[in-house]
Amino acid sequence: MSDRESFIPYVGKIIDIKEETPDVKTFKVCGLDGKKLFEHIPGQCAMLIVPGVGESMISITSSPTLQEYMEFSIKRCGCVTDWLHNAEVGQEICVRGPIGNGFPVDTKLKGKDILVIAGGIGIAPVHSVVNYMLDKRSDYGKIQVIYGSRSKADLVRLDEMQNVWMKQSNCSINLTIDREEEGWDGHVGFVPPYVTELNPDPSMTVIMCGPPVLIHLSLDALIKLGFKKEQIFTTMEMRMKCGIGKCGRCNIGDKFVCKDGPVFSFDELGELPPEY
Repeated sequence: MSDRESFIPYVGKIIDIKEETPDVKTFKVCGLDGKKLFEHIPGQCAMLIVPGVGESMISITSSPTLQEYMEFSIKRCGCVTDWLHNAEVGQEICVRGPIGNGFPVDTKLKGKDILVIAGGIGIAPVHSVVNYMLDKRSDYGKIQVIYGSRSKADLVRLDEMQNVWMKQSNCSINLTIDREEEGWDGHVGFVPPYVTELNPDPSMTVIMCGPPVLIHLSLDALIKLGFKKEQIFTTMEMRMKCGIGKCGRCNIGDKFVCKDGPVFSFDELGELPPEY
């Protein structure tokens, strides 16, 4: 798809809404013709536009292998996301995309053992990658997911992880929550120390997404375990605003996240932005 085509919004229709956590819902969206709006690569984003309300950059949560619709797991955190969380099945929205560059699933990740590290709503961008790899299982080695959130209720896509991902061959899911709570018999603690505790094989290729403190501390933990920056990928879509490289809100040094990313290896980024 050309840049010009990605500037033109599609009109989509919400066909299903699932409440994932108290402040996260997953929306299934298709075109008015009943087909998927456009093709994408895992890790790419889309601009969700609500006329008269505003627009918001959102990761595409579904795998490109899903042909019937697209999914967006959205945290309630502003006027556009408030509108979406109050929306009903059948309502129409505008969607512009795909935006940015995705994870190198068919090049640098192919044939590798993959370690996925995520926190909170950070599971949304990497969810697309995991499902893509599971749908093309023979193209990838071992898949290990380390995912944490504040509480059990805040673990996004928990049902899918427990009932689908955990049952796949050569795929391990390590879940953790910040503090002990009744009814949780899994690991308790923050993600970065859990990464150190699990001591993953430093030959694995890493994809990571989450809040800045998780990214910074997990990166430090991985480097101490022997991982190299060129084998660790993250997504910086939280810095994207206009999506077309004009507003300058997303620049990191000489890079524009919306044009050069949002996916980068850490050796491409050089120094992390100050907020990380």
